[in-house]
Amino acid sequence: MGSFGKYTHAIIRGIPAGMGLKDGEKDGEDSEGGGVDAAKLHRQLGVYTGILRQKLGLQVIELPASEQPGLPLSLCVEDIVVVQGDTALLTRPANPDRRKEVATVKSVLEELKLRVFEVTDERATLDGSDVFFTGREFFVGISKWTNHKGAEYVAEAFKDFTVSIVHIPEPHHLKSFCSMGGPSTIIIGNSEAARKAIKAMEQLTDYQYDKLSVPDDAAANCIYARVGNKCNVLVHRTVDEFPESSKAFKKLPDYTLIPASCTEVAKLGASLSSCSILINKKFEY
Repeated sequence: MGSFGKYTHAIIRGIPAGMGLKDGEKDGEDSEGGGVDAAKLHRQLGVYTGILRQKLGLQVIELPASEQPGLPLSLCVEDIVVVQGDTALLTRPANPDRRKEVATVKSVLEELKLRVFEVTDERATLDGSDVFFTGREFFVGISKWTNHKGAEYVAEAFKDFTVSIVHIPEPHHLKSFCSMGGPSTIIIGNSEAARKAIKAMEQLTDYQYDKLSVPDDAAANCIYARVGNKCNVLVHRTVDEFPESSKAFKKLPDYTLIPASCTEVAKLGASLSSCSILINKKFEY
């Protein structure tokens, strides 16, 4: 747990050319609706990248935008790999087109000298947004996007940790409504799906976690990081987006709170954490 929340690198992906949805179109689970404003998307991801680089002090690796048309969710690089320590598990997304994203991510992970495993069973599906690591154990959401075969690969790749499964109703990912807000704090949304998920996790775990409940599910997906030896940072959705949930984050003692607008990515059904792969590289090239 001493290294939980500490990161050295972040992998992000460029915005596909011609990015944007027709007015009212939705292209993902948990979409917050409306057409994507491409100019605003560029601005928001620029700020997001700046936070990773300047506020969290990470070395940011930007992958080229997907050249394949019709894949706006390629921005959601978190779906493509699960990283813990020096181990990376390349996933097998439920969307067959998204599996073409794996090769580019794999090459970067190999350059960073991570131990890379892959989901090779054609019966398995696994999205990184369904894999929730608490620092002590893994929870894998069995969902529209991830099945039991996929969860088995998580258990195989990360043998030092307990891996438990939580059934998630369509069309959600597990991390659509939860994240870690510190080494022992789970931030959880307030929908029926979120409440059922946290209850299931509490029944499956041997640990006692603190809970920070927020009124809005989408606001519960945050990025917790430790900068230096003592600074706890939480990147969260802005007060303009979720005013009531933003109030809840102020209950965290001695935290640096950094708001990041995510309205355009959210229209794709994505979240703050889905836009980056966070890595703590403590070993030599």
